[in-house]
Amino acid sequence: MDTSSPWRGTISRRERRSVAHSSNSRLPAASGSSARPRTQLTCGATMPEWPRRLSSLVAMTCFASASLLFCAPAQAASMPDPVLFVHGWSGASWNWSLMISDFRAAGYPGGRLEAISYNTEQSNAETAEEVRDAVNRLRARTGSDKVDIISHSMGGLSTRYYLKKLGGVEAVDDWVSIGGPNHGTYTASLCAPFLPSCREMAVGSAFLSDLNGGDETPGDVHYSTLRSWCDEIINPDTSTKLYGATNINVGCVGHAALLVDYDVSLAAQNLVKAQ
Repeated sequence: MDTSSPWRGTISRRERRSVAHSSNSRLPAASGSSARPRTQLTCGATMPEWPRRLSSLVAMTCFASASLLFCAPAQAASMPDPVLFVHGWSGASWNWSLMISDFRAAGYPGGRLEAISYNTEQSNAETAEEVRDAVNRLRARTGSDKVDIISHSMGGLSTRYYLKKLGGVEAVDDWVSIGGPNHGTYTASLCAPFLPSCREMAVGSAFLSDLNGGDETPGDVHYSTLRSWCDEIINPDTSTKLYGATNINVGCVGHAALLVDYDVSLAAQNLVKAQ
């Protein structure tokens, strides 16, 4: 699926469920201005005060117990998946500072957001092993069965390798590639003679031929890509698109600016929350 929607103001399905749960949890207000009459006994006398208070206390206790029983699972279900952020070539974990701030402002607990750093000169296959270890640590720390991954640029290649070659499809729910060279970029030829990672990003590389062979989006993972039609690094910009993924054109945003653009951040949030 390919779309050019800017995603501004989109409400995720989890948010809609949260609003519905909140509104349905409210008790109806009493109609009319008069107070409810006290219950009449068969002999015509009015029920004494202390039995009424006792029955009210019992009713409130039962209501509170029922609330704990039925509301607790809903609150647990609304907890978002942990998110692992993986930067691109010549980047570092701090590249995600603004986007992580956006996620926290949107309600994500800080302990469920993690950005990693790695040596961008090494093969993406080696980086994929670091991604696997980071995912396992994040799952263990949060107690979550699965995590979401958001990657920028070359980070899309190592994370895809982790998913396809290292069993990551069993541990990842949503995967988002922002400006990723998923089918290569011609600008990689500038550093390809010197660095393994650059050679792997080159159009037609053996690494990409293997990674894109067969199913480009394997497993039960929700794959999404965000691309800019004026990305000066990913050439052609359509390289980011994957068969079987939700592919979105975010408009004209520079390659590095994709990390700090608010609409891109909002799109990424909706992609990992709405699935």
